[in-house]
Amino acid sequence: MIESGPSGVLSKALAVLHAFTVDDTTLGFAELQRRTEFPKGTLHRVLGDLVAAKLLDRVDGRYRLSGLVFELGMRASAERGLLEVATPFMEDLYVRTHELVHLGVREGSEVVYVAKMGGHQQAASPSRLGGRMPLHSTALGKVLLAHAPGDVREAVLRGPMERRAPRTITNVDVLARQLADVAMTGVAFEYEESAVGIVCVASGIFGPADELLGAVSVTGPVHRFQPSRHAAGVRAAVAGISATLGRRAQLRRY
Repeated sequence: MIESGPSGVLSKALAVLHAFTVDDTTLGFAELQRRTEFPKGTLHRVLGDLVAAKLLDRVDGRYRLSGLVFELGMRASAERGLLEVATPFMEDLYVRTHELVHLGVREGSEVVYVAKMGGHQQAASPSRLGGRMPLHSTALGKVLLAHAPGDVREAVLRGPMERRAPRTITNVDVLARQLADVAMTGVAFEYEESAVGIVCVASGIFGPADELLGAVSVTGPVHRFQPSRHAAGVRAAVAGISATLGRRAQLRRY
């Protein structure tokens, strides 16, 4: 029987898996020990078990998450259906704008990037596929926050709000007004708030029960991209995604 308490086998395995990040996908033993704070013997055993279970790969003495982890994540992912429907609409947006297109969902007070589509000349965005950003600092996040449950909005507005760039909005009143505008217009904007030189426009994807499922954005460099000019295109894309999801849900009922 697997222990599930703080010192259990499962919790130790999870601690090792959570040591990997979007940016740090391959780690050596010493770094894993620093991040988990496990004794050497304990870490050796846990790593051996994870490699044997094919949840980790060991390459040249270093460790990385295995393909099985990705496969299991895709099986369990509630966003998989959303991604399948959204992809062709995101491709259309990219063809029209030739700028970076994102699909994101909310998890707690953060936006998680589910998909990212761009070409060789894409903007140097701080986003990472599978990575996270604070809701208040991105256009995607503002859309998700504007339609989040009231307690989530209140928690973010109570702060503290992390300043990701000089223009990140950390003033409660300013952010509250922006969220009210997003709820009314369906579009959010970002002007160098997640990173210097980056601007963005985003809009939300709604499910058959009018619940917010995610958001799509287009991001470009401030010297060539005008977010307001592409607001209608982004809204049309998310409307198409929402309509397709609605038709799929209706077909499943019959």
